[in-house]
Amino acid sequence: MITNGVEDEEKWLAAGIAGLQQNAFYMHRALDSNNLKDALKYSAQMLSELRTSKLSPHKYYELYMRAFDELRKLEIFFREETNRGCSIVELYELVQHAGNILPRLYLLCTVGSVYIKSKEAPAKDILKDLVEMCRSIQHPLRGLFLRSYLSQVSRDKLPDIGSEYEGDADTVMDAVEFVLQNFTEMNKLWVRMQHQGHAQEKEKREKERSELRDLVGKNLHVLGQIEGIDLDLYKDMVLPRVLEQVVNCKDEIAQGYLMDCIIQVFPDEYHLQTLETLLGACPQFQPSVDIKTVLARLMERLSNYAALSAEVLPEFFQVEAFAKLNSAIGKVIEAQEDMPIAGVVTLYSSLLTFSLHVHPDRLDYVDQILGACVQKLSGKGKLKDNKATKQIVALLSAPLEKYKDIDTALKLSNYPRLMENLDDSTSKEMANVLVQNILKNKTCISTAEKVEALFELMKALIQDLDEGVDDELDEDDFQEEQNSVAQLIQMLHNDDPEEMLKIICAVKKHILTGGPKRLPFTVPPLIFNSLKFVRRLHSHDENVPEEESSAMPKKFFQILNQIIEALSIVPVPELALKLYLECAEAANDSDIEPVAYEFFTQAYILYEEEISDSKAQVTAIQLIIGTLQRMHIFGVENRDTLTHKATGYSAKLLKKPDQCRAVYACSHLFWVDDQDNIKDGERVLLCLKRALRIANAAQQMSNATRGSSGSVLLFIEILNKYLYFFEKGVSQINVASVQSLIELITTEMQSENTTADPAADAFFASTLRYIQFQKDKGGAVGEKFESINS
Repeated sequence: MITNGVEDEEKWLAAGIAGLQQNAFYMHRALDSNNLKDALKYSAQMLSELRTSKLSPHKYYELYMRAFDELRKLEIFFREETNRGCSIVELYELVQHAGNILPRLYLLCTVGSVYIKSKEAPAKDILKDLVEMCRSIQHPLRGLFLRSYLSQVSRDKLPDIGSEYEGDADTVMDAVEFVLQNFTEMNKLWVRMQHQGHAQEKEKREKERSELRDLVGKNLHVLGQIEGIDLDLYKDMVLPRVLEQVVNCKDEIAQGYLMDCIIQVFPDEYHLQTLETLLGACPQFQPSVDIKTVLARLMERLSNYAALSAEVLPEFFQVEAFAKLNSAIGKVIEAQEDMPIAGVVTLYSSLLTFSLHVHPDRLDYVDQILGACVQKLSGKGKLKDNKATKQIVALLSAPLEKYKDIDTALKLSNYPRLMENLDDSTSKEMANVLVQNILKNKTCISTAEKVEALFELMKALIQDLDEGVDDELDEDDFQEEQNSVAQLIQMLHNDDPEEMLKIICAVKKHILTGGPKRLPFTVPPLIFNSLKFVRRLHSHDENVPEEESSAMPKKFFQILNQIIEALSIVPVPELALKLYLECAEAANDSDIEPVAYEFFTQAYILYEEEISDSKAQVTAIQLIIGTLQRMHIFGVENRDTLTHKATGYSAKLLKKPDQCRAVYACSHLFWVDDQDNIKDGERVLLCLKRALRIANAAQQMSNATRGSSGSVLLFIEILNKYLYFFEKGVSQINVASVQSLIELITTEMQSENTTADPAADAFFASTLRYIQFQKDKGGAVGEKFESINS
């Protein structure tokens, strides 16, 4: 049936166009022969095609546009007739004799346009006559298009100020009255369309009406272009009349659309000065009107107006725009109890944008808006509506973007309360926004109170909440998130030691709830930030008595020890060992021996009890040796204990090459250039000899298992250690020991059992070149190396 209806409509349209074109043809022929009588006859017959009731608005519009084109030609003919001496008054009377009223009125409007242009009568009288006579057409569709035609032909002939058709002192009132009257009648016809036909066709009628809305809205556009409408006239006459029609029509489509038109076509300063009147109409609209969109656009217009120039801001203060908008939003939300949460948040988001533009210094307004949202959302738990949560994120992001300062958000009491309504996933998104804002603007959070508030807002990023949220992130995204948190932790600072200690404790409290996945990312930056502060503290306290200067660092180290211990739940013993050693070195720099020793002890315990992987052990031993070598704070007893342990661990590594390298590295623990009390040549030699024995054992094992003695690389590495200590003046390392090692390596490399190793060959050759280089230097160094035969 629908298909048949469409086909029938196409046939009716085709028939209408055919009839219109046929009569237009005869009309053109009459026009060409200057036959006025026939021209009027055929033009009336042509326009009779517009009397049809069988076409939908869309199809009727096609027919109307063809007729409109022909009427433009007819208007040109009428103008030429008057130029040839035909009386326009008589012509105006003559067209009123057309048989049918619809063609008569179209012709009357066409001649009326020429009549106004001739200026033989005041424009206001002709316009009044035309707008009144158009009342005769009460069919909604036909009446709308007729009045649209009247509006079209008259829009450039209104008696406006400065217009060539300007009349007496009240000329603008006449123009306004004409447009308002035409608008009122057109709106009535448009609304009446909704109540025609069967109830089952309601959706179809609404669609058809939406297609015709611009015909009505053009009247408001014409009003907006009348130069003579000043603020007083707009406030006293135009806006009240338009709003009266909008409210009284009680039609949701008309009310929403026309309010939008009002906002778009009239100047922003007019809206500002008539805000109370405009907002007062909103609660009177039908409950189904999308008033949130209307108000949002109004606030957007006003926000943009305020952003143009600071000079207009006093106008906003004078009319108390914020208070009126806030009150209107409250009334609308109260009147529309079933308004979705997304709609409520959209309204408050628009109000917040307005407030940030107009009252950037009024944080209480921002907090008031957030509080209104909190109140509306109370008792609803975590929001599941994606649209609403996106709006809340936009709402919470707006102050950050405006002030570019997280401190501002932390001052808003309702900020964290509103974030509580977000689900875990959206909370994480919002926390990310906060972190990125801090990093982008390089904001320094300098008090424990602010840190506490900030980390409470960020808990979705630093705590394990819903397992599913983290699972949705791939590993790269998760690491990027946590690296951002790490950057933020590094930016926390306060010059006051007591306050900085409170900051460290506050961060510790929050990050230790992060679970095993997050701790490896968040603990290290907190440790390093604390150590940086401790070192700075020591450099400032050089003239303070020792007991006083060490008291505060000790408090820091106690906290850091607790934080590192928390890593045991992960577990990441390699990371914990590195951090213990970092703390030990910082304690060394702060001249606190007991603390440094305790951190080394913890590192050794971790090594013994937790690190079992051979590769990890090698790395750990290298770190231990390197750190211990740099320590200057230890007394003889403590240093001997730690050194003995390190050499013992080195000798117990699984692989012989690893043992060898660790043992010869231990030789540096017994000879430190800048510490006179650590120069024990005997133990240096002992370490190097032990390394040689292990290297020899490694060769024997290789020979036994593979049939070849393997590479001599270890011997060359040991030779380089010999040369290092020989050059440093270790008396136990003499020319004979160096020479015998060179000969051993040379013999081994020439042996048939030795595996060829180009890298070892190159390394040995480079070592020999170094010896020659030292000889060539001359002086004491050259003399020292001269005895070595390379």
